[in-house]
Amino acid sequence: MTTSISSGRAFVPRHLLRVAAPLCLLSGLSGCALDATNPGPIRAEALNSPSALSSLVNGSGRDLAEALNWVTYTGAAATREIFPAGSTAAFGISVLHQNGKLVDNDGDNYWNFSQRARWTSEDAVTRIKSVLGTPSASSATLAQALVWAGYSNRHLGENFCEGVINGGAPGPHTVYFERAETYFTEAITVATAANNANLVSAATAGRASVRLLRNNTAGAATDAATVASTYVYRMPYYQNELDQYNRIFWASANQPYRAHTVWNTYIETYRRATRDPRVPYDSSLTVLVGDAAVGSLGRVRWYFQTKYPTLTSNINLSSGWEMRLIEAELKLIAGDLNGALTSINGRRIALSLTPVTATSLTEGWAALKRERGIELWLEGRRLGDLRRWAALARPGALDPKEEIPGRDLCFATPLSEKQTNLNFPR
Repeated sequence: MTTSISSGRAFVPRHLLRVAAPLCLLSGLSGCALDATNPGPIRAEALNSPSALSSLVNGSGRDLAEALNWVTYTGAAATREIFPAGSTAAFGISVLHQNGKLVDNDGDNYWNFSQRARWTSEDAVTRIKSVLGTPSASSATLAQALVWAGYSNRHLGENFCEGVINGGAPGPHTVYFERAETYFTEAITVATAANNANLVSAATAGRASVRLLRNNTAGAATDAATVASTYVYRMPYYQNELDQYNRIFWASANQPYRAHTVWNTYIETYRRATRDPRVPYDSSLTVLVGDAAVGSLGRVRWYFQTKYPTLTSNINLSSGWEMRLIEAELKLIAGDLNGALTSINGRRIALSLTPVTATSLTEGWAALKRERGIELWLEGRRLGDLRRWAALARPGALDPKEEIPGRDLCFATPLSEKQTNLNFPR
């Protein structure tokens, strides 16, 4: 985290003033005409205006999009949702990441972008309350800021090893889940008062996922049950500039990168057998291999994912079908195998896929783990799943192609934070 963010000084980062017009349209917020032709650092108090608030909220959403972009791609390499297909620089997969290592001396982009998303959304929440006062309790602008704060904290908790807040001492990663639940809960209240059903569902689905992560089975079940199976809340991407592209698409779009492939993953095998539309990929008749050699394997077959077929493909943050899998997991925890299979197979039947079967809870857990990997493929969620299942010693084997011996299950706090944060042990 940079000093300007963690210290809370009087100046705000320049990216807070960048107006993201498409995000204004997405969220339906007003006041998105803040004009900043030369957005350098300005006094923070200059933002204490009702006309500036929605631009701050849109900026915090844009920060989360960038964080999700980086972490989802590299996390997918570590969880073997994709396989390296060549280049290790630029938009490639580094040798460390190819081996599932997410270490503290590997740069700080993942950490900085993710912490920036948390800080800017939380700061937006505080500023909106201060500027609007009592009317903020029914403000859709505040509800959106709270939703971004909830998802930013969930993102950190699912993907990072330690919990560090604004230059404080390191703690368990679960601190982010606690914060996420608090923000989602308030978002539900404010969005309800603002009569914004979309944000109520987004916050409820987000809270259901966080409550599962916190082992609050009753709370997770209550929230999940209220979200329709067809509901989805997505993070948008744009083609305005490179850092707004969907990174997973761009890294394997042959323009010029062919840095990753679906070859040699369990997704390849599963898709061939089932044609499940949730895990689509394709190949070229003329371009057969990735853009460079991959270790001792040499040039490997290039099968490019098509879940994200364009620069502007959105990434799911929550969906109703995820809620059904939360319900399935809760039933497995309670020992209800048949109920869990019913929850899993609702989605498969809707897609005309063969229902899964299991004769034991262990087989049921294996089916649930696979189904979450399929449903949430390339959405930045697999590291969090693998870590919590390992911590709780949940039964059920993963597909052998998903395994990387000795891999890390979370991103380490980078050296830049450890060396500049005085609260880290010396």
